[in-house]
Amino acid sequence: MTRLHHRIALVSGGAQGIGAAIAAAFVAEGARVWLTDIDTERGEATAGALGEAARFRRLDVRDEADWVRVTDDIVTSEGRLDILVNNAGIIGLADGAPQDPEHAELGTVHDVFRTNVDGVFLGCKHALRAMRPAGTGAIVNLASRSGQIGVPRAAAYAASKAAVASLTRSVALYCAEEGLRIRCNAIVPGAVLTPMWEPMLGAGPAREANLAALVADVPMRRFGRPEEVAAVAVMLAGDEAAYMTGAEVAVDGGLLAGTVAAPEPARSSP
Repeated sequence: MTRLHHRIALVSGGAQGIGAAIAAAFVAEGARVWLTDIDTERGEATAGALGEAARFRRLDVRDEADWVRVTDDIVTSEGRLDILVNNAGIIGLADGAPQDPEHAELGTVHDVFRTNVDGVFLGCKHALRAMRPAGTGAIVNLASRSGQIGVPRAAAYAASKAAVASLTRSVALYCAEEGLRIRCNAIVPGAVLTPMWEPMLGAGPAREANLAALVADVPMRRFGRPEEVAAVAVMLAGDEAAYMTGAEVAVDGGLLAGTVAAPEPARSSP
């Protein structure tokens, strides 16, 4: 499988979870991947496991100087950047700080937005700078199902992901207006089992009950896998999606489609 043969990709937040799965899928499809994260130890280990087609660079997506350094490094080393995946993000609930609209501290909101919105904006900005000489490329942003609904006790996170979806459309239209063949699309994951869920899952006997409760309203009745999101990222980054820009692709087990009745237990024969 070489759908991304010789493509040069940058994946932010690639040390674990969805980012690591996307990096692995890109390498399997023939890309050279620059995996970035603020977790240097885990990022280097993830890149090392992917072999010679992957390398790690520390990148704090909140820091514009970091984006300049890393994208310049890529262009100097590779000659171009073909794909950016803006995957780095935080929920912001791990430290127990409230995010409901009555009690959230503004600092908490700013922290979430700096990573989830500023980080994506800066990624798009510097990817466009790197891609403009060739006039072609693909940007894939990770939005969220939470950005398309209200989440009462994670208001900052939900609002930040709504901003990512809107920014995706704006970047897509800007590129088209500029006559650039640079596409920008978003993936909208639902409940995908990654380390970000750990604060809500807990440990011990309650973990299985929490797992079941968190997917009770998912029509497919299960968590998604990072590899299932990565498969969509490969499609959006490659030539198969050449006529897609400004789109949002849900990978959510049917959540955004609506509700579904629980299947009735099978009845025994009389």
